[in-house]
Amino acid sequence: MSSPSPCDGERPPFPAVEARRIVVTHRLPLRAEPNPESPHGFDFSLDADALPLQLSRGLPRPVVFVGALPSAAASIPASEKLAADLLERFSCSPVFLSAGLHEDFYDGFCKHYLWPMLHYLLPHTPYNGDGGHNFNQELYRAFLTANTKYADRVHELLNPDEDLVFIHDYHLWALPTILRHKSVRARIGFFLHSPFPSSELFRAIPVREELLRALLNADLVGFHTYDYARHFLSACCRMLGLSNHSRRGYIGVDYSGRAVVVKILPAGVDMGQLRGVLASPETAAKAKEIAAEFAGRKVLLGVDDIDLFKGIGLKLLAMEKLLESQEEMRGRVVLVQINNPARSPGRDIDTVRAEAHAMRDRINGRFGEPGYEPIVMIDEPLTMHEKLAFYTSADICIVTAVRDGLNRIPYIYTACRQEGPIAGGGAPGAPRESAIVLSEFVGCSPSLSGAVHVNPWNVEDVAQGMISALTLNEQDRQMRQEKHYRYVLTHDVAYWGRSLDQDLQMASRDHASMNILSVGLAMKFRIVVLGPDFQKLSPGDINPSYNRTGNRLILLDYDGTMMPEGVIVRYPSQELIDVLNELCSDPKNTVFVVSGRRKDELAGWLAPCERLGISAEHGYFTRWSRDSPWESPDLVVGLDWKNIVEPVMKHYADATDGSYIEAKETALVWHYEEADPDFGSCQAKELQDHLLSVLAKEPVSVKSGNKIVEVNPQEVGKGTAVQNLIATMGAHGSLPDFILCVGDDGSDEDMFAAITKPSSNFAFPKSADIFACTVGNKPSLAKYYLEDSDDVLKMLKGLTGSSRPVRALQSQVSFEDPFE
Repeated sequence: MSSPSPCDGERPPFPAVEARRIVVTHRLPLRAEPNPESPHGFDFSLDADALPLQLSRGLPRPVVFVGALPSAAASIPASEKLAADLLERFSCSPVFLSAGLHEDFYDGFCKHYLWPMLHYLLPHTPYNGDGGHNFNQELYRAFLTANTKYADRVHELLNPDEDLVFIHDYHLWALPTILRHKSVRARIGFFLHSPFPSSELFRAIPVREELLRALLNADLVGFHTYDYARHFLSACCRMLGLSNHSRRGYIGVDYSGRAVVVKILPAGVDMGQLRGVLASPETAAKAKEIAAEFAGRKVLLGVDDIDLFKGIGLKLLAMEKLLESQEEMRGRVVLVQINNPARSPGRDIDTVRAEAHAMRDRINGRFGEPGYEPIVMIDEPLTMHEKLAFYTSADICIVTAVRDGLNRIPYIYTACRQEGPIAGGGAPGAPRESAIVLSEFVGCSPSLSGAVHVNPWNVEDVAQGMISALTLNEQDRQMRQEKHYRYVLTHDVAYWGRSLDQDLQMASRDHASMNILSVGLAMKFRIVVLGPDFQKLSPGDINPSYNRTGNRLILLDYDGTMMPEGVIVRYPSQELIDVLNELCSDPKNTVFVVSGRRKDELAGWLAPCERLGISAEHGYFTRWSRDSPWESPDLVVGLDWKNIVEPVMKHYADATDGSYIEAKETALVWHYEEADPDFGSCQAKELQDHLLSVLAKEPVSVKSGNKIVEVNPQEVGKGTAVQNLIATMGAHGSLPDFILCVGDDGSDEDMFAAITKPSSNFAFPKSADIFACTVGNKPSLAKYYLEDSDDVLKMLKGLTGSSRPVRALQSQVSFEDPFE
């Protein structure tokens, strides 16, 4: 572990400059035209069609783009002169990737492993013809290496106190972790433009925890739909045990003392750019040409990238089904299918294209006639003017993707139908109209309630959706167009950018004042946010006080403190027994184990420790040494309340697989650590509410802890137990002048409160040196923390003066950059 905030201090402070927005994407928003006379062999210009440029609309200026060079110029060798030139002219800072690295990173890992997995395609063979590879460690390492190069470029530009970093899409999934390691106070937003699959599929990824923690190293994580966000939250709960909360409309994931904000908002369209293209003479001329070509026919339009998940074949089959069932529509409807160029080569792409062509030829052969082809397929690249002319002229837009994240085709169609030159042939000033047949598995689907939503896997459902759209009356089409256009206009890409910017500022507003600690190796790196006075307990803090004082009280929790979390065998090691005996052998020490466990369990496990005190069941049973009798307080109430609690807990135990009841002499505990995480926590909340209701008049407390719900008398608790121990010592004239209290969970917070915020109704040693210490980096009433049970054992050995090394179960240290 490193000291707080080590990374940002390595560079000289930045001069006072205006805060920038750094937009990081796979490629820069540039066009590259070959020019042998240019110093670099290419002429560069901003690409108005590029998604990164559009997504920056609404962000406060200045904006700096970071990404790889356009594919046409990818062969240019690394050149800082070119980098400086592009930064000065276009605010673009290039990341130079060699051809081999880019192929392994993008084509290998991103497009043929990660992208299919995110779209629910499991690779069942080393290479399946559908486009998915099995996980390959070398390709994953290339992915991390490429992401490291992006992080290096961002870090060169970054002023962490002022700048905001916006990372886009799965190609840069690892970037939040790598950038966070380089700059712990960086203000990072990550937006995933692809689907996030269900946790059942996501957990099949071998590096699933690394990828989850990478997103959690951002301050804000964005998704297009609630479904994708819900899958992410479920994965965090099931694989990392993290909880989330909702407050004032924001969802937050609790992670290492931070609340990672989850944002849900589909990206809109660039209305300014669309209006500029729609108003051009070229668009009007092409629209007129299309209107003449398809005069007297209804035009159904599909615009899709050539890939496995756009459902092009299903769309064609639905068109065939429509023509089969609706003879009167033959010759009157035509499907224009525009196939955008594939983003990555592969046999899967060739297969999709070949199948689409074969279906087109077969359907046209069945239902075509001279002068009429029911399916017109366009494979050659179209200009933006030509493409928007088709949008403007189409009566119906059809999107049948089987799984899609960022798909703005319906938004573009809606804008073109409203502001295009002919709007389907209507007279100038006439009400605009449209109809959309939309897959329910597309990111924009929830925002377009007026669309005809279909299940793309059900060909008959899609065909019926087409028929419904074709038979809508004019008023209905106008109403749907008006509703959709109002949404598209008010939720354009500028709105999306402003909203993202505002939420990232909110999510990272406390960075400057945070007490940050760096923890973990490589892709397990994370930051831990600590309280302003929270610090790791070091020998320099505790040993001088321990050596100086003469009447010491040492209070130790058992599970999670002296015993590691997750171990099945709870017997203490011989090493721990030796350390406890050594502490107890010092006449200046009074040592107690304070635990919620039953007294018989603790007595059996700790039998070799003759002089060790035990306070069991949260302090109800106490003994001062192995041979002394158990003492317990005289409770005002009996335990009749158990007759109410037990049947309620049994009902929930029977209904929740993996849960069970633990009966103590003074308490009942419902455990659900082995239950399904989502279902278990849901049942725990309901059980707690149920118990609070039926026990409203009983003098008991109902508490939730680490995978438990516990009921015990209100007079019983670790805080009360500690007060009683101190009072007993005081009654014998030996109030402690040194108190060490170590614990790891919520019940131990009562102990910390008792020694750090003592009440006035018992004799507390006000001059005592107090060391309240929690185990693990978490918000706590304690001033100090230790990482784990190994740290606790090491600290106790330090007090005894033992020099024997402690065997570490795990190491959590800040890493040298492993990707270089």
